[in-house]
Amino acid sequence: MKFTYTEKKDTRSGFGAGLAELADKNPNVVALCADLIGSLKMEKFIEKAPERFYQVGIAEANMMGLAAGLSITGKIPFTGTFANFSTSRVYDQIRQSIAYSGKNVKICASHAGLTLGEDGATHQVLEDIGMMKMLPGMTVINPCDYNQTKAATIAIADFEGPVYLRFGRPTVPVFIPEDMPFEIGKGIMLQEGTDVTIVATGHLVWESLVAAEELEKEGISCEVINIHTIKPLDEEIILKSVEKTGKIVTTEEHNYLGGLGESVAGMLARKRPTRQEFVAVNDTFGESATPAELMKKYKIDSEAVKEAVKRILA
Repeated sequence: MKFTYTEKKDTRSGFGAGLAELADKNPNVVALCADLIGSLKMEKFIEKAPERFYQVGIAEANMMGLAAGLSITGKIPFTGTFANFSTSRVYDQIRQSIAYSGKNVKICASHAGLTLGEDGATHQVLEDIGMMKMLPGMTVINPCDYNQTKAATIAIADFEGPVYLRFGRPTVPVFIPEDMPFEIGKGIMLQEGTDVTIVATGHLVWESLVAAEELEKEGISCEVINIHTIKPLDEEIILKSVEKTGKIVTTEEHNYLGGLGESVAGMLARKRPTRQEFVAVNDTFGESATPAELMKKYKIDSEAVKEAVKRILA
């Protein structure tokens, strides 16, 4: 299947659209924000359900405690702030008040990864997936475009248990069909191939598709899988693919330590040892620049995916 796009949208707007739809669909959904309503695109939810919105101010730890308490009353809290403030700043509160007791809280994290861009290293969280996937019972989701982020936002409202939903700031190609079902824990085969498996997540899904199309012109056949749910990992789709190709490249906008690549490597080490290359940030912090400049410098763009495929085939 060939994927094309006609427009670009930010994935955070997909979250906002999904949350607004939930305002109508599910009266138990409540939203909390740490003084970043515009950045999280929560305005439409507030217009539709002002009585179900809580502005907590710059008090993220308090927001997590409030969310845990609201979940006890049967509400489904969606918290909203930047990814670094959604994780490292409040890790103790998430661990003790939400994950430990399996509270039904949806931690929604915008501005993740290097593509936050000009705000620089202090805001470009690259370790959040690792932190959140290590918490027992925490589901970790990293959708790839506007449509998939909207679908994921709606899907997690019906899912029982704590969820970390990660999305971003920049506009990126919208290529996932609007009506494609979102199934938590199930990867999506985007393109079949025979030479190498590319397992991608988040913004790197599109970069991987671009790389696969260019490699096809050079006679290299790539199988591309969208792993939007990092935990629980869809082991079946990955194992089936590597049985055919024998080689795998994982791609992500995250530190290679603790991210999707390590989850895949650990699973393969236990079940089917396979040669693997990582396209990820190499154990470093970012810096201030445009998203495109950062993706190129830190080797997480389509060119980096192509280079990784060629390395593993060499």
